[in-house]
Amino acid sequence: MPSLLTLHPRLTGLFLATTLRRHSSLSPLSPRLTLPISAAAARRQSSAASTQSLDTTPNDSPRSGRSGSLSSPPVHDSPQRIDVNPPKGTRDFPPEEMRLRNWLFDNFREVSRMFGFEEVDFPVLESEALYIRKAGEEIRDQLYCFEDRGNRRVALRPELTPSLARLVMQKGKSVSLPLKWFAVGQCWRYERMTRGRRREHYQWNMDIIGVPGVTAEAELISSIVTLFKRMGITSSDVGFKVSSRKVLQEVLMCYAIPENLFGKVCIIIDKMEKIPMDEIKKELKAAELSEEAIEELLQVLSVKSLAQLEEKLGAAGEAIGDLKELFSLAEKFGFSEWIQFDAAVVRGLAYYTGIVFEGFDREGKLRAICGGGRYDQLLSTFGGDNVPACGFGFGDAVIIELLKEKGLLPELSPLVENIVCSLDHTLQGAAAAVATILREKGQSVDLVLENKPLKWVFKRAARINARRLILVGSSEWQKGMVGVKILSTGEQYEIKVDELK
Repeated sequence: MPSLLTLHPRLTGLFLATTLRRHSSLSPLSPRLTLPISAAAARRQSSAASTQSLDTTPNDSPRSGRSGSLSSPPVHDSPQRIDVNPPKGTRDFPPEEMRLRNWLFDNFREVSRMFGFEEVDFPVLESEALYIRKAGEEIRDQLYCFEDRGNRRVALRPELTPSLARLVMQKGKSVSLPLKWFAVGQCWRYERMTRGRRREHYQWNMDIIGVPGVTAEAELISSIVTLFKRMGITSSDVGFKVSSRKVLQEVLMCYAIPENLFGKVCIIIDKMEKIPMDEIKKELKAAELSEEAIEELLQVLSVKSLAQLEEKLGAAGEAIGDLKELFSLAEKFGFSEWIQFDAAVVRGLAYYTGIVFEGFDREGKLRAICGGGRYDQLLSTFGGDNVPACGFGFGDAVIIELLKEKGLLPELSPLVENIVCSLDHTLQGAAAAVATILREKGQSVDLVLENKPLKWVFKRAARINARRLILVGSSEWQKGMVGVKILSTGEQYEIKVDELK
């Protein structure tokens, strides 16, 4: 049987020793861009043209101009170029960024699957009251909120937990406890931007509903540690600060601080690493805490070991019991080297009721990587029954920054199994038929949609990381065959179309 090279002189370049390999260093051609003239430049040009064509005396008519002169056509400004950047605090995801995002989300989902969680999702748009009821009026300044055409106050979700609580209440007794649910969703919060903090981000949440014991918190921390290990992050890179809201409650009870001030105090304490201590004291005093209570509270919050905490609060309290059990479970789960006690961790959200934890970068270059805890009373905030629950939120932006910092970002090239090209424009339909056959077999195919030279095709194949090149030539097509080249090895052969796999 004659070779494809003999039948098609155009293939000479394909089979020469100098044929471009799959991993050719040649980059794709970059088209030259012609930028539109700016609106200002257009106005200057139109002004000059107008001055020249309408150079008339008061008695001259601008329409007809002077005798022998031509009147100018109407001048229109060129369209002004739009701002090509996304709104401040948001992101585009071109293909290379989208590959990274998909890789990260795939890891989120795989870890969730490994721990037996089921995926859920919620509307990006929720009732504004859902967040104000849960977090208080102070959240309003951070919401992207508005009134819709039905005069309803709505907001883009700033987090996922309130939506989860709403869905659990909606399902009621139709679902059996415990629930182990996870979600990966886009969230919006209007706030000051720092490294790893944006106004729009994606968040991975895992929540356990219906388990009162701290085994649930241990399971959640274990799942995050599993994710870190999959990515190459170690306990020397990242740790978890762990405490309990009950520590703060016990201190405030000693000084008869009203329960309705608890949430406000938590928000203030959560700022301890962000603003000077004098400012913390001023805010606590403004929250009606006595000087004595403030000093005692700050002393307790400076404690970094359970033994010291036990000396201050005694061994009988619930906070000590919960924390001791969690550290004991950490040994069994195998993440004890990842966690440390820090009484100052309270988490700013008002709904936490027990164990709280926060993932942090040990070098201190980044903000909190993730955080969560127990929220047994959240459902009652929305008018439902109290159900034991705990969960965490894990944003996509900070972990990407950490992976960059540690040199752990994966190299994710595009990957296409086949690139199909016709050798003549009259065979474009035949090439499309070959592509369709392969796609129906579940393979990915990049079909060359124009009549391009083989040099261009090879560059394209290298850029998309194609595994093989399939060429459709007239003589082969008449015999029901095509030419195939394996781009990684240079192997080449002809094959019947119906035998392509």
